[in-house]
Amino acid sequence: MGEFDGLAAVVTGGASGIGLATATLLAERGASVACLDLTVDGLPAPLHGIVGDVSDDDTVRAGVARAAELLGGIDVLVNNAGIGAAGTVEDNSDDEWHRVLDVNVVGMARVSRAALPHLRRSAHAVIVNTCSIAAHAGLPSRALYSASKGAVQSLTLAMAADHVREGIRVCCVNPGTADTPWVRRLLDAADDPDAELAALRARQPTGRLVSAAEVAAAIAYLASPLASATTGTVLAVDGGMHGLRLRPAT
Repeated sequence: MGEFDGLAAVVTGGASGIGLATATLLAERGASVACLDLTVDGLPAPLHGIVGDVSDDDTVRAGVARAAELLGGIDVLVNNAGIGAAGTVEDNSDDEWHRVLDVNVVGMARVSRAALPHLRRSAHAVIVNTCSIAAHAGLPSRALYSASKGAVQSLTLAMAADHVREGIRVCCVNPGTADTPWVRRLLDAADDPDAELAALRARQPTGRLVSAAEVAAAIAYLASPLASATTGTVLAVDGGMHGLRLRPAT
């Protein structure tokens, strides 16, 4: 018996990285899982793949409705889909600002809005948003990305307050730099990928990147019925970046 037996979960951005790790773990623990993503080719069984774009309300509503039909309802929503951006406040165009905020922030609102009627019918309803250490730590050359994730953290708390009396919990996870396909693409584009990887590892007190599986485990905890008294929580999964201030190694 798993703690998610009989529960239905939707994971956005579920075809790769943290999303795929989360969807796989939820399924292993007994959930029926649908992954909403731009492409879902090659998604392993028993995961259900649904093509959808969180920046397009029509495909979001259709995708969520399809997921509810396939799964017999929705109990768990993991808002994981997101995109990155590099640069200072001078470096990104208005179009890029609009695009990143539309996907990372408004996209979560779109999917949540579509899922809420189904969640209200659940005896165990929870939304978990994937946020970032960038929501509360000043990282260089991440102005736009940080702004989007700061909004996600605030949105999480507002949603938790709005829906707690409906029996819907809302939390978020704040990963540090995770070893995901997106981060690997950033490293490949760097002038010195090895030096950039070493710098990313060094800024986390554990001295390594966070794994997608570790973030998935935190999401699964927050989504579990075992965490039924937990809402409005921001859970750091960042190798100690949030709270630790180590002396330089000697």
